[in-house]
Amino acid sequence: MNLARKRKLLIIVFMISMLAIVTALVLYALRQNISLFYSPSQVALGQAPAHHAIRVGGMVVPGSIVRSTQDLTVRFKITDYAHTVEVIFQGILPDLFREGQGIVAQGQLLDSTHVKATEVLAKHDEKYMPPEVKDALAKAG
Repeated sequence: MNLARKRKLLIIVFMISMLAIVTALVLYALRQNISLFYSPSQVALGQAPAHHAIRVGGMVVPGSIVRSTQDLTVRFKITDYAHTVEVIFQGILPDLFREGQGIVAQGQLLDSTHVKATEVLAKHDEKYMPPEVKDALAKAG
C-alpha cells in the first residue's frame, strides 16, 4: 500500500472513530434527560422505573384532591380506570386542573402507587386529551 492511500485510510478511520465517540456521548446525555410516559396501570404493575424522570397521565379521580393548609402541596389521584396512582405536587396547579380532567404529571416514581410530580400539565380545551393518556385509557378499557 502506498503512503497516500495509507494516510487517507488513517484519516477515514480517525473520522469514523470521532463520530462514534461523539454519538455515544450525545446518546448518553440524552438517556439521562428522557422522561417516558407511563399509564397508572403500568406504574402499578411495576413497569415504570423508580427514582427516574417519568410522565404519568390519566384522569383525576373525583373527590381525591387534597390541598395542604400549610403550603402549596396538593395530593390527588389519577386513574386509567383500571389502576389508580397518587400524585404529590408542590406548587401552583394549572388553571384548567380539576376533577375528572385528563392530566399528565411529570416527576419521579416513589413506589408503585405514589409519584412526586415536579410539573402538572392539564388539557387546554374541552376536546383535547394528550395522545398518551388517550391511548392508555383505550387500552385499559
